[in-house]
Amino acid sequence: MSGGESVVPSEWAVERFGRQAGRVAAAVPVQLAKAHAKGHAAHLAAGLKRRGPYGYTLAQAVRENLADMARQLGEAVRDVRGYEYAVINDHALFPYRYADRPRPLERARLPANTSSTRQRLLTAHGPDPQEGLFELGDDLTTEEYLELHEAFEELGASTELVCVFFTADVENGIHVIHWGEAHLEPDRTFTWLYSEQLSVAPVPLE
Repeated sequence: MSGGESVVPSEWAVERFGRQAGRVAAAVPVQLAKAHAKGHAAHLAAGLKRRGPYGYTLAQAVRENLADMARQLGEAVRDVRGYEYAVINDHALFPYRYADRPRPLERARLPANTSSTRQRLLTAHGPDPQEGLFELGDDLTTEEYLELHEAFEELGASTELVCVFFTADVENGIHVIHWGEAHLEPDRTFTWLYSEQLSVAPVPLE
């Protein structure tokens, strides 16, 4: 971000990010666009027609860019298992590209090989399920379940997750950006307690 740009934030965003809400809402699309530019450059440098380094570079760049954004805002950055996450007003940004083509947010799903770190972030720091849904009996409280619900010390037990879900591909860039609160279900789909769409920023000129 540059120049301290800001947009009029929603009430939900203000409740999460406080006085930084407008600047964060403006900066997130810009940082995703910059990350796409890095991924596109890596794809071109590799000289591959398909399945180049775009997706990996994009994912890394998005996390790093959001962390840099937090630093510029004077907010916290926390290292979780070697990956930096932006933490603003006790809310950690969790970016995730859920498809490489435009798809409804309701169809977002984690792949089967998702790391335990990601699952634990979503489970331990994400919102609780809606009351009355998927209650777990004492006999089902396994060690694995307890581990997934244990908050990361690096983030702190009070830190809550804000999901930043988007779709993108190497040719067309970022298609759509959503952020909000999502509960990870046992089948790796999501129940969104709240979501809103952010504008897509233009890709910066090289």
